[in-house]
Amino acid sequence: MKKVNIGGVPEHFNLAWYLTLKNGEYKDQDINLRWHDYHGGTGEMNKALRSGEIDMAVILTEGIIKDIIDGNPSKIVQTFVETPLIWGIHVATDSKFKTIEDIKGSRAAISRYGSGSHLMAYINAKNNDWDLQEDLNFEVIKNLDGAIRGLTEDKADYFMWEKFTTKPIVDDGIFRRIANCPSPWPCFVIAVRDEFIENNEDTLKIILDIVNQTTAEFKSIPSIDKTIANRYEQELEDVQEWLSLTEWSQNVMDKKTIANVQEQLFDLNIIPKKVDYTELVHEVKR
Repeated sequence: MKKVNIGGVPEHFNLAWYLTLKNGEYKDQDINLRWHDYHGGTGEMNKALRSGEIDMAVILTEGIIKDIIDGNPSKIVQTFVETPLIWGIHVATDSKFKTIEDIKGSRAAISRYGSGSHLMAYINAKNNDWDLQEDLNFEVIKNLDGAIRGLTEDKADYFMWEKFTTKPIVDDGIFRRIANCPSPWPCFVIAVRDEFIENNEDTLKIILDIVNQTTAEFKSIPSIDKTIANRYEQELEDVQEWLSLTEWSQNVMDKKTIANVQEQLFDLNIIPKKVDYTELVHEVKR
């Protein structure tokens, strides 16, 4: 049986992987797919891909593109979630900050450098015409639990994270959300180490076919909203709103989208150069 390690955040976006694993669909194809939760998000997964700790990752588009350009020996093999990620911008509930303008120049909590919370702070700054040198300051807090401690203990001032994941923390009165910042591109992709692609393309094709069949039918799974609400401790109405806003993809990311992401990251000085599409994307033979 072929062992394959895959990483992702333990969030509702990745429920399709859990369902297909629970159903034994990979084992039926002689594949021992092992899922690993990465609470630290994209930065932590990039490190795991580089070291060979995992073979595959469900990872933020901007984070993996930056890291491949920086030398991560991996490729994007397809888009996983087509729609943007809606990043909530959060402060501690008793913070003096009330608006986006208030947090200009203050300390952004980030899981790690190169993570989505780091890169999207630049997008938010650009959207609000901030000075990228003067108005951005960062405090590394590792994960969501670290952000809760960081904001409540005044070690950082604001934190950007997917708004439905943090909604229970807002509802509990720990965070207050002052704004939203959607990512300007499809949010999640599936990235795979080059070495794995070269030696296991048939296995990779089977894995993608299995999860794609589930994501294509995901919204029509009976009581899927209740399943998500129970598993991720979300309010049912929040899950229903999230489902209405989210579309999965079964396709490779196109050249225009890749060019757009690179253009924006380059303009923000997040990447040092723009590279050819084939350096970032591998199309698995179907």
